[in-house]
Amino acid sequence: MSTALVFAEALVKRFRTGWLTRTHWATAVAGVSLSIREGETLALVGESGSGKSTVARLLMRLLEPDAGRVLFDGQDLAQLGTRSLSKARQRFQMVCQDPLLSLNPRRSIGDNLRRPLANAEIRGAEADDRVEALLLDVGLEADTAARFPGEISGGQCQRVAIARALALSPSFIVLDEPVSALDMSVQAQILNLLLDLQDRRHLAYLFVTHDLKLVRLMAPHVAVMHRGCIVERGASESVLSDPTHSYTQSLLRGVLRLDAPPDWDALTAEPP
Repeated sequence: MSTALVFAEALVKRFRTGWLTRTHWATAVAGVSLSIREGETLALVGESGSGKSTVARLLMRLLEPDAGRVLFDGQDLAQLGTRSLSKARQRFQMVCQDPLLSLNPRRSIGDNLRRPLANAEIRGAEADDRVEALLLDVGLEADTAARFPGEISGGQCQRVAIARALALSPSFIVLDEPVSALDMSVQAQILNLLLDLQDRRHLAYLFVTHDLKLVRLMAPHVAVMHRGCIVERGASESVLSDPTHSYTQSLLRGVLRLDAPPDWDALTAEPP
């Protein structure tokens, strides 16, 4: 635990369901524990409804657990007050599945990127310089700042969402299905960008996905979720090559040619 940047222990989250007097409680996360070290990636995989995104939101303290705890760099997030939590949140960020839903369509790209900077009291010329540097860092032209989310492609919007997540120089980013809404060639470009940023910035990632084809590319470690529980975990190569749990085996049988990942270099090559 002492070497983990992110450490979650026995997380439980239940949601109220039903109508009026017929109230029930559904358990979305049932005793999940995990750890992620600085500069490393853990892939969290499972089908829709398995609890992956709920775990991600618990780690970000966007949801409060019913039991268990989350430590970030040794700090228990539940013990932090509003001001301390706001300062801590500068070090962990999230990139969501649909960038158009996470960006304000009425604000320019530049204003979307200035918002987290303003929250950290970074304004004026310094903020303008940061915005330009962030856009260049994710492979966009500086003049993209004057455009609006609806005027650029989905892949470019996701680059902007990544830039916004990087604005305050975090150590940890949750990537919640970050490419599932993009076509294959754009997926490859975004994933390669994330790997490059991780290498340059020594970022830790939680890579949430239902697509096992991406795990070998993105993460040396994987945890498999089923019905709110982690049923198998370990080195990605080991788990994907020789799974021991029947659920993981069934997931693998549903993936075509898992032993031959896409040729990402070919996909990202410039057209002739």
